[in-house]
Amino acid sequence: MDLPPGWLTDIAVLRLSGASIEDRGDHLVVTSPDNPGYHWGNFLLVTDPQARNDASRWVELFRATFPDARHVSIGLPAEPEPEPWAALDLPVTSDQVMSTTALPVQRQEPDGYSIHQLLTPAQWAAAAAADIAENARTGEEPNDASYRDFTMARMRSRAELSERGEAAFLGAFVGDECVSNLGIVLCGQDAQGRVVARYQSVQTAVDHRRRGLAGHLVGVAARWAADRGAQRWVIATESDNPAGRLYRSLGFSPDSRSWQVERS
Repeated sequence: MDLPPGWLTDIAVLRLSGASIEDRGDHLVVTSPDNPGYHWGNFLLVTDPQARNDASRWVELFRATFPDARHVSIGLPAEPEPEPWAALDLPVTSDQVMSTTALPVQRQEPDGYSIHQLLTPAQWAAAAAADIAENARTGEEPNDASYRDFTMARMRSRAELSERGEAAFLGAFVGDECVSNLGIVLCGQDAQGRVVARYQSVQTAVDHRRRGLAGHLVGVAARWAADRGAQRWVIATESDNPAGRLYRSLGFSPDSRSWQVERS
């Protein structure tokens, strides 16, 4: 399927995580039965660039496909005109997708932290607690039982990926507290036959930022993937996120953008 690398690897990760991907010609229907609260695990992905501005059609189709959803999430294959979506109170946003075919730089491990691949129930629980705490700080989603259910379901899926050897999730710990974490997933081959690895959820607690944790973990994850055949690394960040500067310093270059509309 001719999709930008951001969406292509997103779909690969979702498929490996147990999501159902239904191709309906000009769009995909993505459903995650085990995690109905996951907005970007239950969404429509428009695959026909000529249809990216048909806002009313796609919103109506989303509601028909996900009648119980409390959100609207629609991925787009190219930059749309904002007006049709704004008329439906759906702002258009984009993520910057970056990639490299050279092994990303690994920064020195900062003092005072222990680095672990998440393997034990206690480590996964600590990563979930970090995710919930960050959401409480930002207020990005309501910090209620539904968000906790979503987080725990996502951690179970990630643990299964790790157990199968298809992914690694890493954390930096102070005692039992996970203060920084990320993941990397092996996504199969791209059109050039290169094995692609996609990063997931790079996160560092506010009090532990600017200490080199993310730069170190990105490099550790890159080497884990390289040892398993990865030849291309893909990472995405919100377009206004300063993390892009860090990724450039580690060897990543802007590749493309992923466009989407969402209402929580």
